[in-house]
Amino acid sequence: MTTTGSTSPPQVVFACIRNGGRSVISRVLTEHYAGGRVTALSAGTRPGEHIHAEVAEVLESLGLDTSEERPELLTRDTIAASTMAITLGCGEECPYVPGVTYRDWPVADPGGQDDATVREIIADLDGRVRSLLVELVPDIELPVSVLEQA
Repeated sequence: MTTTGSTSPPQVVFACIRNGGRSVISRVLTEHYAGGRVTALSAGTRPGEHIHAEVAEVLESLGLDTSEERPELLTRDTIAASTMAITLGCGEECPYVPGVTYRDWPVADPGGQDDATVREIIADLDGRVRSLLVELVPDIELPVSVLEQA
């Protein structure tokens, strides 16, 4: 699934409703592991005002910076500029753009959850992101999981 004849890295947009939890976790993990070999965006169909505090707290405890994360509106243009769109609970609200590969990841919403639940959701997304990166960039050498370092 790598882009052939192109020097730009594949771009993945992670989409959910409020863009405060699942999509942010996925974007941050992708950027961390990809080392510039994949571009990751996150956006929501009805973005909130900020990312979920419990998500930021756990990601920060794993050594991942969330200080620049702001909910963004998901647009057709964002999807059209991407190689792949990963939906995380936005369902029918996510715009469909022909030619873009879509995948749905059924993952629980971390918003309002306790620390242990947020960590379980991050662990689920960590495995999914790592598998996706190997698919998109087969020769990538992934660093050790942030979960193993914690």
